[in-house]
Amino acid sequence: MISVDTKAKEWLGNRDRPGRTWRPGKDAIKVDCHTFTTNDQPMAIPYGIYDVANNTGWVNVGTDHETAEFAVESIRRWWRNRGRADHPNATRLLITADAGGSNDPRRWTWKNNLAAFARESGLEITVCHLPPGTSKWNKIEHRMFCHITANWRGRPLTSYQVVIETIAATTTKTGLTIGAELDTGSYDLGVSVTPAEFHAPAITTNAFHGDWNYSLAPVPPRTPEVLAVGRRIDPDLIMMLTNPALTGMPRTDFEHLVAISEPYWDAMAEAAFQRRFHRPRSYLHPQTSSLDHSHRLLAAILRRRKAVTSTFLAHLLGVTRTNLSNQFQDGNRLLDLHRVVVSPLPGSAARTLEQLHARATPIEPLH
Repeated sequence: MISVDTKAKEWLGNRDRPGRTWRPGKDAIKVDCHTFTTNDQPMAIPYGIYDVANNTGWVNVGTDHETAEFAVESIRRWWRNRGRADHPNATRLLITADAGGSNDPRRWTWKNNLAAFARESGLEITVCHLPPGTSKWNKIEHRMFCHITANWRGRPLTSYQVVIETIAATTTKTGLTIGAELDTGSYDLGVSVTPAEFHAPAITTNAFHGDWNYSLAPVPPRTPEVLAVGRRIDPDLIMMLTNPALTGMPRTDFEHLVAISEPYWDAMAEAAFQRRFHRPRSYLHPQTSSLDHSHRLLAAILRRRKAVTSTFLAHLLGVTRTNLSNQFQDGNRLLDLHRVVVSPLPGSAARTLEQLHARATPIEPLH
């Protein structure tokens, strides 16, 4: 089990540092009085890996950008230099991390690079992200990073060599030892994944908050043929979900609503993408295309009708509850735009397939 996180970035140079340290009399360290940051100012980006069982650490000090690729490369370097020797018989690896930064669970570049590392190492990797606002519970924060901060207090970090040596010299009475290495690799910003890369990793989500807890198997990436089969939703299931007893409208009216609202959704998705990334979409983003337009609209109608719970509907459609919540928002906007009135069904929403069949028992009227 390892705990990972990025320590605060440090500007290099003869800059003053917080904290106090003992020095010989009249031998104070002189630093620049005014320090201004420029574009060519070197920066140290320490990404730490803490081995909970062995009380050992590893810090990969980057010089470029803090990206998901850099985070996974740091874990890879720890495994090659220390982890493999400390755990020669390991077949699984548990990673605890916070829910932001380079190891954000919403970043598919993080999951894709982690899946590649799983294939290289042969390890089954399980990741558990701490909920937002609880990152300080991550063990690396109070078992390793705090000691590094105390070790270089009051000492200007004038070069990468000083950073590496100071980190490597950090020890504690309980036996903590830390290795450090300089990573001069280049990690580009703004890297996105293609739809094929989005669905390629063999990810198994946990029943409890699958968006934060998931496993990656050391298997080859799934092929497009397998992906097409995996994304297909059972037609019999769609036939049952579009039952007028559940949707409150005949199937012909639902199909007409899907046809007239699809252009509006494309325009809304394009506008939302440009507001966020300030550029047009180059392709249909995989996170918004996990459900097609008809399924997205159907989910919004069923949720407004209170015909089925969100958790059970997400299970039926093969998506996470978080993803389905985003689909609800898009679908509700379209329903409001076309002034579709949806009346809720009496009783509790269906939580099982048997309850859903029971709510769909009214027979569709003959025309």
